[in-house]
Amino acid sequence: MEIGLRLAVSLAQIAAVMGVVMLTVMVLTLAERKVLGWMQDRMGPMEVGPYGVLQPIADGLKLFFKEDIIPAGANKFLFTLAPILALVPAMIGFAVIPFGPSMTIELFGMQIKPFVISDINIGILYILAFASIGAYGIILGGWSSNSKYSLLGGLRSAAQVISYELCVGLAIVGVILLSGSLSLVKITEAQAGGFWNWFVIAMPFPQIFAFVVYVISAVAETNRVPFDLPEAESELVAGFFTEYSGMRFAFFFIAEYANMILVSCVAAALFLGGWNAPYPGTILGHLGLDALAWIENVVWFAAKVYFFLFLFFWLRATLPRLRYDQLMRFGWKVMLPIALGNIVLTAIAAYFFPR
Repeated sequence: MEIGLRLAVSLAQIAAVMGVVMLTVMVLTLAERKVLGWMQDRMGPMEVGPYGVLQPIADGLKLFFKEDIIPAGANKFLFTLAPILALVPAMIGFAVIPFGPSMTIELFGMQIKPFVISDINIGILYILAFASIGAYGIILGGWSSNSKYSLLGGLRSAAQVISYELCVGLAIVGVILLSGSLSLVKITEAQAGGFWNWFVIAMPFPQIFAFVVYVISAVAETNRVPFDLPEAESELVAGFFTEYSGMRFAFFFIAEYANMILVSCVAAALFLGGWNAPYPGTILGHLGLDALAWIENVVWFAAKVYFFLFLFFWLRATLPRLRYDQLMRFGWKVMLPIALGNIVLTAIAAYFFPR
């Protein structure tokens, strides 16, 4: 009986998180077009619904009913598997993201943590492992399409992911050294007490360089402008998903936005204190409303995540696409040495000035 209840609660948590993620993806598709429109002095979507707010629903219906075409020379099994292989790892990563305080409530005689599905002690490794699997979806999608444009996009993605995933992993090491844990919950709890304890500026060695490396590498990992070389509409038509249509195309589309949300959640948790407010405690807690303090924590976490998501839009509206040799040179000759140097300096500071 207890196992069945625990399974039901876990499934309810998973459904709630997936619902929020999919709703956020839908909102982001509209928000990005609106933000780009405002930055370029135009209106963005305006036809479907008041001020175009129903545009994401119209896009979803169009993709759902659109003809699903498989090229004659494609490997049908891998062509079908690739979008799923890109989407599932992006969704699985949210299992270890702490969306709010590490509070425990009792439900049907069980102790559960409502704001994290699974608090495992290797949360960071879990996310990095599944994020690397997502790259196989893009590579297989490019190869199985039997198209030269798709194949070039897939090969570009493989090299890009290898280069910048290494920088992401090394940028995180400094935070792990300071927190002494791989659990995202414990890393976030280590930054409580005010913004001066956030790892991006916390002593003994602020992780500002690691933060910059992580943000740039995360943009490259998600194939966003100015690192959208695997898609590169002006060069490769649409890159690895040139031959995709209908719901298969939608899966790749959702996976890209889900990965944007995931890397933004990780950045907020690692460097900006996660759910912690920039001041000690919470305003609701100081007012004696401790039972409602979690609302303030969740709002702060969401605000930090949406800050990073806005940064993705801002970069797209501002920067031109890099050449491929510039992309690789920047990753290996600039980002990698900075990340390695940050690890050395953080290790020395953590040894002589332990937190």
